Amino acid sequence: MLDRRAFIGLAAAALAAGGEVRAEARRPVNTLGSPDGVAIRGYDPVAYFRDGGPRLGKPEFAAHYGGATWRFVSAEHKALFEADPQRYLPAYGGFCAYGTSRGYLVKIEPEAWSIVDGRLYLNYDLSVRKTWLGRTRTYIARADGSWSRLTTKDIR
Repeated sequence: MLDRRAFIGLAAAALAAGGEVRAEARRPVNTLGSPDGVAIRGYDPVAYFRDGGPRLGKPEFAAHYGGATWRFVSAEHKALFEADPQRYLPAYGGFCAYGTSRGYLVKIEPEAWSIVDGRLYLNYDLSVRKTWLGRTRTYIARADGSWSRLTTKDIR
């Protein structure tokens, strides 16, 4: 069962954060299954770019952005993220990119990922990733069109 109350609370916190918040940061962030509001299951978004794949972040290297907690493997990765979060944030708030292209929000498996044109995309599992990689450009175009309309009611 998804903890929708925690998810909705995090989305509201992102909106209430005040100051200048980019539009992407106002969208839902994937914290599914995390009672503490940790994004992308605790994996370091910078590691996909710098280390060539997923690495589980550590609580001592955490940053808050967009109403979620992001974890990193090192102080260096945390600093890189804080200097330019848009460079490292996964597309579609860290929800499955293929699911977003189909009009719904679902969890991801950190091992099911790709980087396309410098952007991190996460997928539901390795099987969905295989489908995603078959027509990536088509799915990105569809997901880009769906993303702005999706809300917490679209979580499956």
